[in-house]
Amino acid sequence: MSKTILVYAETRDGKLRQVALETLGAARLIAGDGDSIRILVAGSNITEAVSALKPYGGEVIYTVEHDDLEHYNPDAYMAAIEAVLGVAKPDAVLFGHTAIGRDLAPLVAASMNAGQISDVTAIENNGGEAVFTRPLYAGKAFEKRVFIDGPWVVTIRPNNIPAAEAVVGVDTSIEDVAFPAPSLRSVVKDVVRKTTGKIDLSEAKIVVSGGRGVKSADGFKPLEELAELLGGAVGASRGACDAGYCDYALQIGQTGKVVTPEIYIACGISGAIQHLAGMSQSRVIIAINKDPEAPIFKVADYGIVGDLFDIVPLLTQEFRKVLVS
Repeated sequence: MSKTILVYAETRDGKLRQVALETLGAARLIAGDGDSIRILVAGSNITEAVSALKPYGGEVIYTVEHDDLEHYNPDAYMAAIEAVLGVAKPDAVLFGHTAIGRDLAPLVAASMNAGQISDVTAIENNGGEAVFTRPLYAGKAFEKRVFIDGPWVVTIRPNNIPAAEAVVGVDTSIEDVAFPAPSLRSVVKDVVRKTTGKIDLSEAKIVVSGGRGVKSADGFKPLEELAELLGGAVGASRGACDAGYCDYALQIGQTGKVVTPEIYIACGISGAIQHLAGMSQSRVIIAINKDPEAPIFKVADYGIVGDLFDIVPLLTQEFRKVLVS
């Protein structure tokens, strides 16, 4: 029996986020012959995002555009999503496992009376049945889940599912859906982001992270220089955040963000279990620490024993020779 899969394509400041293409890639892994993949884009200025999506296919792109959707508000965005649910009548809805996706997914699941599987890192299509893999116990174990009955709601962890590729000669229709303009319990007037760099930490392919070993807010400057050179983002352990060296928006760990970059460079981070919960699934982990017995070396693929204030500038210098020349 064919099904309709709706992909929520997340945007930020009117631009398509990378996780939107990864979520679309997940939909293609799930879809079987005869299944329909449709896409939802909501916001206040989404023309650029919709244009960027068109080459990637999908039977229909539903657009909901309104000034009330300029900043994320769960009441407003749920109203937009429910308007599209009424038109598309999907059997499954996919979100990125981002701050917004984690907020919306359970609301949509409750609205649809659907089952939900969150934080999916891999998908197998087993004879037409989708099998979802997700981590347990801070990444120490994994479980595989299937839906016994529909409808479904799924969230996809960034940087784990390959992004969808563009489709040649695709004919995707655009369908505008009227925004119902609900009565809002709260209104977001402005958003001030306390992050460094231009790359979202949860989507960064390279993360350079600092712990208490950076010693001060100025101690993050060498890390920021290396991250900028590599096109990556800067993160931090909770210890560094608690010490006031950086904002909590950079915190990686059990009570912070979960990241799965291609390369994770841990500088002056001891490797407490709470921090490992947020980065242990990184493809390659490089640890820099003065203490050769630091627990971070047990999970690191490469370890450098030494002072980060000596090592990081040397790495930056050598990378600059390779990348700039």
